[in-house]
Amino acid sequence: MIGVIDTEGDRAEWTFPAEPGAVRTARQAVRGQLRGWDLDRLADLTALLVSELVTNALRHATGPIGVRLVRPSGLDGVLRVEVSDPLPDPPHERAARPEDESGRGLQLVASSARRWGTRPGDAGKTVWFELAVRE
Repeated sequence: MIGVIDTEGDRAEWTFPAEPGAVRTARQAVRGQLRGWDLDRLADLTALLVSELVTNALRHATGPIGVRLVRPSGLDGVLRVEVSDPLPDPPHERAARPEDESGRGLQLVASSARRWGTRPGDAGKTVWFELAVRE
């Protein structure tokens, strides 16, 4: 995985080729893992946000795309999701016009996540977000 900080706790990670099918495959992997962690209630939102970030990575990067889910042991009640790609440039939120067919992914992440951000890696960047896990 590209640009991932090691974190203690439960985690699952995948690397997908930069191909259109990666979005669907990433969604399925995320849903399956959340089901295994008994976090089905987060599956729809997490899959949607992962879809947006993987789609952004596909649009702008040509290398592998990493997806990682982490339930940090020191942060009860948090699910951290990371999407990494080999492009070093951080994404930028933009104001999409009503007729635009793209440009809302980061706005969706920002409005849905408890926190989000980006960080550089050795060979690329990681966009991450956190969702509250309500028991």
